[in-house]
Amino acid sequence: MIRSAATKLTQRVNATASRRLLSAKPSTSPLNADSGHIGTHIHHNLSMGLAVLAPIWFLMPDSYSDGFIGKGFGVLLAGNISAHSWIGLNYVATDYVPKVSKALLGPSRVAIAGMTAITFFGLTRVSIQSEGGIKGCIKGLWNPNPSSDDKRQ
Repeated sequence: MIRSAATKLTQRVNATASRRLLSAKPSTSPLNADSGHIGTHIHHNLSMGLAVLAPIWFLMPDSYSDGFIGKGFGVLLAGNISAHSWIGLNYVATDYVPKVSKALLGPSRVAIAGMTAITFFGLTRVSIQSEGGIKGCIKGLWNPNPSSDDKRQ
């Protein structure tokens, strides 16, 4: 009984997956960041870059990461985070938005592109204009403001 139910479930999943693979047409729209082998390859490389370079950058002493190199790496990190979230959110939209309405897939991709642009420009601004860049901003979450300690006493 359990074996026959598992076999039926496996057949249904395989049929659905093969139908989805055969019906998926490659799109030429730049908003479809998750389509094709190139999008997947880029997303995996961005993930690897974030997993390896971000911890190294945040653990590096401030004397090495201040100045022009720090600002440049901050902009690079902003682009990496933005591109990673753009492709990843397109995967989420492709999987879940058609369950609500297939007509909302296009507008959701436009909204994702807008959020990605805002994320990139915001992180770039923090990287270039704020003291310490993105690294200093994250450190500020754990380091209390010295003026706030004086007010409490």
